[in-house]
Amino acid sequence: MRIGEVARQLEIDAHVLRHWEDVGVVRPARSPQGYREYDEESLARLRVVRQCQEAGMSLAQIRGVLDRTEDGREAVIRAHQQVVRSQLLLLERTSTFLDHVLTCRHSLMSRCPDCAAYSDGDRP
Repeated sequence: MRIGEVARQLEIDAHVLRHWEDVGVVRPARSPQGYREYDEESLARLRVVRQCQEAGMSLAQIRGVLDRTEDGREAVIRAHQQVVRSQLLLLERTSTFLDHVLTCRHSLMSRCPDCAAYSDGDRP
């Protein structure tokens, strides 16, 4: 599959795919005419790249995670796992707060123990 079709399937611009190739995140094969050719493995890898980016990973981190021979790979993975776990805790805490706010009858947040607890600034 050529770059235009892959870009359409992934709903990204072709220049993004070329950039990802430039930084070594994906390495598509080349046809005899020099066109980039993406197989199913490349497409799966590109989907992982998009998801990792959406989860806040940089292209350098993603490249390191996807390349099993990359030095420091395990440290990058473990560090990002901790970031994700912290984000999950924050999202869960925010969801609980929003559930509460739907029915909170206090006129001021400081009068409501649940609202005050959320607004205290403590992060997970």
